[in-house]
Amino acid sequence: MLDALRRGAQGWLAKLLFAILIVSFGVFWNVADVFRGFGRGSIAKVGDTDVTVTDFQRAFQNKMRSLTLQDGGRLTTEQALMLRLDRQALNELIAQAAVKSHAEKLGLSLSDETLAEGVRNDPNFHGADGKFSKLGFDGLLRQLGLSEQGFLAIRRDDEVRGQISDALSSAVVVPKPVVEDLHKWREETRTIEQVQIDPMKAVVPDPDEAKLQETYEAQKADFMTPEYRKVALLVLSVDALKSDIKLTDDELKSYYTDHKATYDTAEQRRIQQIAFKDKAAAEAARKELVEGKKNFFDVAKAAGATEADVSLGMISKSQLIDPKIADAAFSLERDKISDVIEGRFATVLVRAVEIAPGKESTFEEVKEKVRDKLAGERAEALIQERFDLVEEGRNAGKTLKEIGEEQKLRFFDVEAVDRDNKTPDGKTAIDIPDAAITLKEVFATPVGTQPEAVELPGPAFAWFDVLSVTEPKQKPFEEVKDQVKTVYIDKEKSRLLNELAQKFVDRLKTGEAFEKIAADAGGKAEVSEGIKRNHSPPGLTTEAVKQAFSLPKEGAGYAETSDRGSRIVFQVKDITAASAATKEEADKLSKELAEQIANDDLMAYVNALKADLNVQINEAELARATGAAAGTDQ
Repeated sequence: MLDALRRGAQGWLAKLLFAILIVSFGVFWNVADVFRGFGRGSIAKVGDTDVTVTDFQRAFQNKMRSLTLQDGGRLTTEQALMLRLDRQALNELIAQAAVKSHAEKLGLSLSDETLAEGVRNDPNFHGADGKFSKLGFDGLLRQLGLSEQGFLAIRRDDEVRGQISDALSSAVVVPKPVVEDLHKWREETRTIEQVQIDPMKAVVPDPDEAKLQETYEAQKADFMTPEYRKVALLVLSVDALKSDIKLTDDELKSYYTDHKATYDTAEQRRIQQIAFKDKAAAEAARKELVEGKKNFFDVAKAAGATEADVSLGMISKSQLIDPKIADAAFSLERDKISDVIEGRFATVLVRAVEIAPGKESTFEEVKEKVRDKLAGERAEALIQERFDLVEEGRNAGKTLKEIGEEQKLRFFDVEAVDRDNKTPDGKTAIDIPDAAITLKEVFATPVGTQPEAVELPGPAFAWFDVLSVTEPKQKPFEEVKDQVKTVYIDKEKSRLLNELAQKFVDRLKTGEAFEKIAADAGGKAEVSEGIKRNHSPPGLTTEAVKQAFSLPKEGAGYAETSDRGSRIVFQVKDITAASAATKEEADKLSKELAEQIANDDLMAYVNALKADLNVQINEAELARATGAAAGTDQ
């Protein structure tokens, strides 16, 4: 993986980004005591190695960050749990802990000195002058909150993992016939003619009462009321506590004074910087710039830097680690070239090509932001105290409503709620964030029991009592008659379309011209050429292409359209065998197959380790770490 990333790294900024990626190995390879943080306990035990709550939460959050929604938003905890990202994160941590445990047993390790030398010689940490950039490296560590020892710990695990991986993959040999067969299979192409049936060719007459009754009886399970539960719910959250916190203007002003910089808008500049091997080279370059003999990027290129290396982006003064460079860059007029700056780690020229002036805040302007921030901090400090008071009330036999009134917490008396957080009339029953996490517990708890508090993101907690359960009931036929009719028509239309499509396919098999079939289908015949197995052109679904590649020449078939509203009838018009693989194609396939085999070997190795090390999972701690009960399957 490191080699692949190194080949893709281009320019100084890309190299820094690459270095940041290395930190992910610390997340995914169970590096302990590298990042700040603490956990309440162990979620899993792999031999003698613990997977801590902190390790898991970091990996789980990283999983959530790696997936974004279509609108660019982040996943909620509820969505992440539905996608089982919690289990994916845990399984990866268990596998990585197993490999680490085996590496320690084998005595595989590298000294700090060897690792440090490797970092210094790694081109990914070199600056524009081709040498190790301590400036960039220190900036990276500062940004990530890592010490050098912490970074080396991450690097050590990565290198040791690489030793094991290399040992498993080095002996993989892919037979030439396998490569040839895969190439033939992938590169074979087909010409397919297709037509979409006009949905109006399958008209369903209105069903009579008998047919509707028959449909209702056959699919009674589809016409049931959901299970409803009557629930008493108490919620403790930072937001709720904030509203009760009274703050004086003196307190707000004091907080504002101590944190003023966070409310000011710092001046930002788009800085460009060229590093030189020595002062003489920098002075010569500046002379050429001032005299107009070369432009800034010509000088950068001569110094061995690309445009990407030169641009530091739109940054504030505090983001420049070297104070001499920062002072010079933020005292320049726009587009002016600086004097030669001998920084701590490099000699440079800089210029500012864009300046966004800063703005100093006033207390009155940000007063409400300050109030919200300070109240939030005070509320977070009160969470544990209020949690304990609620628990004391529960243990004393008080109802949740009584506790809510005493502690001034939000209480819900929910007469009926289903699993989707809806009341019988379709309204939202519990309007709190991540209500689904609580409802998952509600619907797993019998009446009369006193479950533990549900931990929610926020931080927040919810306590509930299930007071009664209304079991699902059969909806009367007359009540759902319209729904039954819709179900009947959809099902009957699907049947008629399938029958019609099959008749067209049978006619094609007898040799009838496709143009005639297309005309009778009420559509237009279209031809798609050069189709491969992994390509679905417009008008052909993945299922249609899959079928087409299972048919001989002149073979025919049909498949649903992507919206399931009609059918596509198609015929294989031609089959073109793949030409012999070029050396480049064969080498690429061989490498791909070798990687797949190596991955399979690695998975087998990890699974064997897990079995040998007796993996144990603390399901209760896992449930607390995610804020929702999780299953016991892995």
